Amino acid sequence: MNRLSRLLAIQTQLQSRRLVRAAEIAERFDISLRTVYRDINALREAGIPVSGEAGQGYWLMDGYVLPPVSFTEEEANALVTAEKFVLQNAEQSLNKHYGEALTKIRAIMRGKHKDRAELLSSRISPSLTEHLDKHSTVLADIQKAITSFRQVRIQYRSIYKDELTERVIEPLGLYFNDDKWVLIAFCLLRKDHREFRLDRMESLRLLDSKSDHAESFDLGTYFRQVMEKYS
Repeated sequence: MNRLSRLLAIQTQLQSRRLVRAAEIAERFDISLRTVYRDINALREAGIPVSGEAGQGYWLMDGYVLPPVSFTEEEANALVTAEKFVLQNAEQSLNKHYGEALTKIRAIMRGKHKDRAELLSSRISPSLTEHLDKHSTVLADIQKAITSFRQVRIQYRSIYKDELTERVIEPLGLYFNDDKWVLIAFCLLRKDHREFRLDRMESLRLLDSKSDHAESFDLGTYFRQVMEKYS
């Protein structure tokens, strides 16, 4: 990658995150920290309002908007391929929002890339079978609850007893297993961490109450503790 391309890519990276550390830029572009500092100064000299603080990182000043992003053919192909797997995941809210986002992305693709993306889409199938079970519709609300540290009230039908219970839980994390989304949450009824399949939730309502456990939760630590428990 030549320097001009790298400077444009650094601009995009800065726009995509609230705060970007110099080490992250260096790792992404395989350059030294000294080169990162020179690139940041070059952006500033070009009039890009990059702010920074030692030990913290860099960010773009509020209100600054970059020109529309363009995609290479390889990047467009990656997005089209990812769409096939998203649409197969049997979660209606994710399918809807990803489809809307991809429509916006396709709108700024160059003409030839649009044609090639359509061709590629017609030639890719993530599996030989179609997943018809699309009962889960709550992923978007769950994601919002996780990022805003909010509690939710759910009606949940248990897998083994087929009982319907109402619970208030604190969503903490998500993982995908056996074609199902699984929520890790702190259950106020059981006073402990529990896992809930999203397709077993018959209703969900976001609450104004804040979670006491979400901010300090770490997904890696949770999985290690689970592995230790059953090893």
